Amino acid sequence: MTTSDLLTGPAPLELTGANELSSALVAMVSEFCGRLEDEGGVAVLRLGGGTTAAAWPGEVSIRLVNRWERTLRRLERLSTMTVATAIGPCSGPALELLLTTDFRLATPDASVVLPPGGLWPGMALHRLATQIGVAATRRLLPGGTELTAARAVELGLFDEITTDPHAALATKLAELVEVEGTEFAIRRRLLLDAPTTTFDDALGVHLAACDRALRQHHREAAK
Repeated sequence: MTTSDLLTGPAPLELTGANELSSALVAMVSEFCGRLEDEGGVAVLRLGGGTTAAAWPGEVSIRLVNRWERTLRRLERLSTMTVATAIGPCSGPALELLLTTDFRLATPDASVVLPPGGLWPGMALHRLATQIGVAATRRLLPGGTELTAARAVELGLFDEITTDPHAALATKLAELVEVEGTEFAIRRRLLLDAPTTTFDDALGVHLAACDRALRQHHREAAK
């Protein structure tokens, strides 16, 4: 597989923090997932910038929130890798998408913006707790906070700060050339489930994944 092979998937998904939750937004992300499932490649997201929405998700029904959360989970569990580039402030839907991605690049002016009034109690709160810890998330609960790119890196919300996001993205894609998407997705799922699964309950699925990897290694060695 070459770097160009990884780029054969759909065009990057672009989203700012100004979008309110809507059926159109859910459909856009769902369609993006569908194209990735059909075409493969690495999912590339360009997030942030623009005007930061004062409130998220806006005046919506719980049914629409449920559809949005299920779509984010679909993106989070794709059988491919996801890379996000954050430019400017990430809030609302841009932040929620960011939290589902595997690798996160950020420009120096990128930030994570949490509007005043307290964190929205959606699954982004759950992802924050599992990704940066309960104590760090507790301090963010009141909202009204803007985390700089450097602080977001310290917390693990961004992986790397770059002044040239295009070059950084190309480098990341080159690193992923030898990574098989389905196998990566299996390991990602084990990682995501680890905080809420006991050792005894996790052992069986981990052994199954190990058996799969060993069988694949033997097949390749026999060629």
